Amino acid sequence: MVEKVFKLSKSEDKLIEKIVMDENIHYLHMIFNKEEGLPIHQSNSNVYMTVLKGVLSIGLNDEEVREYEAGSLLKIPFDTKMNVRNLGDDQLELIVVKAPAPKN
Repeated sequence: MVEKVFKLSKSEDKLIEKIVMDENIHYLHMIFNKEEGLPIHQSNSNVYMTVLKGVLSIGLNDEEVREYEAGSLLKIPFDTKMNVRNLGDDQLELIVVKAPAPKN
């Protein structure tokens, strides 16, 4: 078998799972319920965020918070201040890809 298969979890609770963390990319799967999210932080690579379910509320640098529905793909540059939240009622599910993989 040439390919390696990874499975994404299903959860009713907050979930941050590291699916692929290699020298090429970091591929993460995240689930947030209402009022959950990530600590405010600086992106350590180019970040690609795909909204699979729900509505992503995100503030970048000092800009106002914007909302993105399922089916949206965001490209966020390296060294961008990120405030990632679920401010909606429905569960938020994201795929986050960091490319190239962060050095640290």
